[in-house]
Amino acid sequence: MALSLSLGRPSLSVSLSVVAPRRRFASIRCGPRDNRGPLLKGRILSSEAIQSIQSLKRAHRTGSVSLSLPPLRRLLKADLLAVLRELLRQDQCTLAVHVLSTLRSEYPPVDLTLYAEVVTALSRNGEWEEIDRLMGELEGIEGGYESDKALTKLIKAVVGAERRETAVRIYEMMREGGWGSESWQADEYVAEVLRKGLKRLGEEDLATQVAATQNSLLRVSRT
Repeated sequence: MALSLSLGRPSLSVSLSVVAPRRRFASIRCGPRDNRGPLLKGRILSSEAIQSIQSLKRAHRTGSVSLSLPPLRRLLKADLLAVLRELLRQDQCTLAVHVLSTLRSEYPPVDLTLYAEVVTALSRNGEWEEIDRLMGELEGIEGGYESDKALTKLIKAVVGAERRETAVRIYEMMREGGWGSESWQADEYVAEVLRKGLKRLGEEDLATQVAATQNSLLRVSRT
């Protein structure tokens, strides 16, 4: 931009040039500070859930988790579920198991999908024995359309963690619950996942039993 100033004399003229400074814009990149995934779309934690997560973490840092974990019974079921999944997202497995225990005692029966999610997180963090202990607390498995879906997820999670004894226990609980009978007709997909899983873990005899149940299911469906 140029300015021309006249100082009263025709022969005297001063020209000033003013150059506007260029603006520089810094490039800012935002990203996670650790390996945690982003919050799922639509998930909103209530203030009670956030406070509970903070309290659990403070108690965990004291080193006496079993004695100092705060009670969670005052939380609604929706808040407990939100706390559980947020802790799993952060790989806070010990605290997530504690929340799952509260859900099991306050709102039975617990959806097997939650067990599958916890097992997956424990496997990801190498806590193999905790998987066996957690599944050992299951009192039984019952059938149904929705539970069959959850059961499939649980079987895949346990087989993926390569927990042979736990996979066998799941099969035994299924049989005790009536799986493969008139009261709980064997779902073909569940049978296939279970058969392949048991075979992969070296349980050939049990895999053969599941295959027999699967074949009987196919014969019934064809008649």
